[in-house]
Amino acid sequence: MLLDHLQRQLAERDAAHARRRLRVSTGPCAVHMRVLPPGQDDLEAVPTEVLAFCNNDYLGLANHPALVQAWAEGAQRYGVGSGAAHLVSGHTAAHAALEHELARWQAPHIGPGTRALYFTTGYMANLALMTALGASREATLFCDKLNHASLIDGALLASAKVLRYPHADLDRLAWQLAACTTPLKLIVTDAVFSMDGSVAPLAALLQLAEAHDAWLVIDDAHGFGVLGEHGEGSLGHFGLCSERLVYMGTLGKAAGVAGAFVAAHPLIIETLVNTARAYIYSTASPPAQAHALLCSLGLIRGEEGRARRAQVHALVRHLREGPTPGAERGWHWAPGASTPIQPLIVGGNADALALSAALERAGLWVPAIRPPTVAPGTARLRITLSAGHARADVDRLLAALVASASTLPVPGEGWGGGAPSGIEPQPKA
Repeated sequence: MLLDHLQRQLAERDAAHARRRLRVSTGPCAVHMRVLPPGQDDLEAVPTEVLAFCNNDYLGLANHPALVQAWAEGAQRYGVGSGAAHLVSGHTAAHAALEHELARWQAPHIGPGTRALYFTTGYMANLALMTALGASREATLFCDKLNHASLIDGALLASAKVLRYPHADLDRLAWQLAACTTPLKLIVTDAVFSMDGSVAPLAALLQLAEAHDAWLVIDDAHGFGVLGEHGEGSLGHFGLCSERLVYMGTLGKAAGVAGAFVAAHPLIIETLVNTARAYIYSTASPPAQAHALLCSLGLIRGEEGRARRAQVHALVRHLREGPTPGAERGWHWAPGASTPIQPLIVGGNADALALSAALERAGLWVPAIRPPTVAPGTARLRITLSAGHARADVDRLLAALVASASTLPVPGEGWGGGAPSGIEPQPKA
């Protein structure tokens, strides 16, 4: 019965052009990668070399020689595993040093005494934040409707009341805050929206938080390392400073390694240590990883990091300078995308898959993103740029998009399949 049920669900996904398939890469994360075909896991197969516009390695640090060397040094010093959760015996000097440095980065924006807590993944960090800070029925979480899945799932697990506001709709949020009767209020938002590349109006959100005695929880997974004068992220980009800020940043994207952290008032960090199940009951990441991240932070904050940020932002401008490829077919760039995430909205699921396949035939890896990750009818190519790309790489991508727009068949009836019904979880009203 179970297998029949699951097979029917997969058939529905196939009919809607919504099934996902794994890709196997055979080398490091980089601009030029070697990958097996979708769904292929025969490790004896010959991989294809592609120019990748799909990873989140925005500064091109994932295979940086200094980080590779730092990880090796960390493994020599600490071994390859932590052996236990942080609160048992897995918290090493490497973890503590990383947390001290991350707290120092965010202290100008959160205030003296800022502490940081390191997590294995950003998903775990967001689950911890939502369930720990939303543990009371006297709390309300005000969530942007385009928030990352980890924030949505954390809100679903929380005891707090959850209200969603239309994306970046400050008027609606202000109305919800004014009408709220719970004593604890938390505004929850992505800083850079991962499927749109747009930046949240954080300064205005902080003003609303201060006006309504609320706190502002920010997921800066795609801003840390990329935004701010020194790569400190969205808080530096906007010049914000308030103890009401609760900041989550990830370290597997622009920082090039793995993990995440929360920086906040010390009482918030102490609450996470004592009540966040995603932290308490997880084995600590390898200390060698934390050791490598200290090296990464040095690169991000230094001249090399400054140059890499300038390079990737220049590539963003170059990509958007000319006419939109496929405009005659209704394709368009996501409005407001000012970061290395540059989505090209195509529309139907089958259309996006066909375009992605055409690009792969031209030697380019740009996956199609479909519902329920994005709204039905807005399937897209999520193009991500890296400091490792050259201007000529972007020109090659644009030329391939233009060529594909002129050669792909005109979508027929049924090409615009959306998501299977009932997939996206809805937070509590």
